[in-house]
Amino acid sequence: MQKLTCTLLVDDDQTTNYLNQLLMKRLAVTNKLLVALNGQEALKLLNEHCHEASLDCPMLILLDVKMPVMNGFEFLEAYDQLPLPNKQAIIIVVLTTSLHPQDVSRLETLHIAGFLNKPLTREKVDSIMQNHFNRHLPTP
Repeated sequence: MQKLTCTLLVDDDQTTNYLNQLLMKRLAVTNKLLVALNGQEALKLLNEHCHEASLDCPMLILLDVKMPVMNGFEFLEAYDQLPLPNKQAIIIVVLTTSLHPQDVSRLETLHIAGFLNKPLTREKVDSIMQNHFNRHLPTP
C-alpha cells in the first residue's frame, strides 16, 4: 500500500498520542507523523509544513475535540481562515470520546471528512484509508 506522506495527530492526552503513534507506525500508513497537544500547536505545525506545496504537509489530520488552549472546534474555525495552497486535499477526521448530541450536530456543520469515537483501531484506520485515500491496509 502506498503510504501517506504525512499525518498529524492532535490530542492533549499523551497516552492517546503514544498509542496512536504506535498503531500508525505498526500499520505503516504514513511516512511522517507529527503530533500536537492542542489546536494552537497544530496550527503552528501546519504553518511550518504547508505554506509551500510540500510533502511535509499532512494529508490526514486526526483531531480531538476537548483540549486546553485551543479545542478542536476553535482549531477548525482558525483552520478555515488559513491560506494553505492544498488545503482542500487535507482530510480532517475528528477522533473523540465526546459523542454528545450537541457536539455531533456542531461537527456536522464543519468542514471535516468525518468523526470517529476513540480509541483509534486498525479497523478505523483502514476505513479512513479506504474512504478518503482509496487505499487498503494489507491483511494482517
